[in-house]
This record gives sequence, structure tokens and C-alpha cells, in this order.
Amino acid sequence: MRCFPGPSRSSATGAPKDQRDSKVADLYDHTRNLLRSFYDKRIHTPAILETTTYFQNAPKYIERWKEIRAEALAVAAQIDKVPRFHELMKEQTDISVQDGRDWRMFILRAYGINISQNLERCPTVAALLSQTPEVLSAVISFLAPRKHIPEHRGPFRGILRFHLGLSVPKSLEQIPTAILCINGQDFRLAEGGYLLWDDTYRHEVWNHSDEMRIALLLDVWRTNMPIDAEIISKIVLRLIQFGIQWRGMSYAG
Repeated sequence: MRCFPGPSRSSATGAPKDQRDSKVADLYDHTRNLLRSFYDKRIHTPAILETTTYFQNAPKYIERWKEIRAEALAVAAQIDKVPRFHELMKEQTDISVQDGRDWRMFILRAYGINISQNLERCPTVAALLSQTPEVLSAVISFLAPRKHIPEHRGPFRGILRFHLGLSVPKSLEQIPTAILCINGQDFRLAEGGYLLWDDTYRHEVWNHSDEMRIALLLDVWRTNMPIDAEIISKIVLRLIQFGIQWRGMSYAG
């Protein structure tokens, strides 16, 4: 998951909406491929990373996971009002709707831009975000029963993904039924379980249950980058922020 632009504004040229959307998608794909090529050459860390090195504030979130879960469950009580991923970013339609099951995103912060109306509903997360400026994006992810997110990879190695399990279905044997496969390795994160990883590696997700899986996803600024990678990452971040502000935001759940 990357970028959270809202609906496009009307074009001043009056170009058909489908044509504009196609151009945006083509530009996204081209930019994504260029970024991947650059980062693949400059950063060589493994898929799974230690929070003690790359996200030292992770314990702040882990220690309060039950409070965060309570807030997420309150949002889930009105799940139909939470946008689906492809409604926020049409470029992600292929991995969002391919099986007709919902993947919904309640966005609290998008690349450094706070979504005030959503933060008001999650005061614990809001307080934690105010203490952790390295967290650029924060999303509560709601994965519908039997949902499968097909294999894909993110384009931007300037940030890392922190996954915190909040409400995770279990089998009769009490084994988590949601599977996160990263670079060929399966992870079954329980409630309160966490993982810091690089989502530019190939990954996919299954919810093998008849219940919703809920997780907090944070995008964390990568430390210790080569200087050229850090400069490029800062430029990318500014461009994404500009895109979010230009296209507008409609993230309320």
C-alpha cells in the first residue's frame, strides 16, 4: 500500500474523466517502475527488519494495542462508511476488488497530513502519532472475511511498514487464520503481534476466516539511507503531499 490521494478534481481542460484517470494510472505505473529500479540499486536491507534499529518508538504502539483495538472496533461498527482502498486510490483497483470482497481503509494520517475528523475518533492513536513524527502514514485496515490481496510490491523504499494486529480471527486450534506472506515467508500475526517490514518486497495477504481481520498499519520513515536515496525520498514525499492536497481528501469514515 502506498499513497492515499482522494478523488480527482475536475479538469480545467474538460477532458473526459476516463481519459484523465488513464493518464494518471500510466504516470503512476511509470513513476513506480523508475522508483523501484533506483531503490533496488541503492538499498539492500532484508524484507524483515528489527524495530530496535528502524522504529524505536514501536513499543509505544505495542503497549497500547488493546486501546487501539477498542477504537478500531468502534469504527468497525459503522464499517459501511469506511472507504474501500480502490475508492481512495483507483490505481490499486487490481489488488482491491479482484475477488469482490472488501478491503477498507480508515486513514488517520497520509504522508504527514493528518485527517482530523478521523483522528478525533481514535484519540489513542492521535496521541501516539503526536509523539512519533517519523510515522508518515497511519491506517486501520479492515480485511473482509475470505478476502485475498494478491501478490504485489510497493514502489517506495524510503518508508517501512509496521503491522500491528488488533482483531485477528483464529481457528479452532487458536491459530491466527490471517496470513501475511512476505518474500515467500508466511507470518500469522496474533492480536498484539507486530512486524516491521519493507513492502517493496513481494507480498500478499489472506483472511482464511468468516470474520473481519483488523490491523493498524504505519508507514515509518526509513533511517540510515544513502544520501542520494534520502534526497530522492524527501522529494517523493513532497510530491505525494502535493498530490494529496491537490486532489482533495474524502477519508471520513
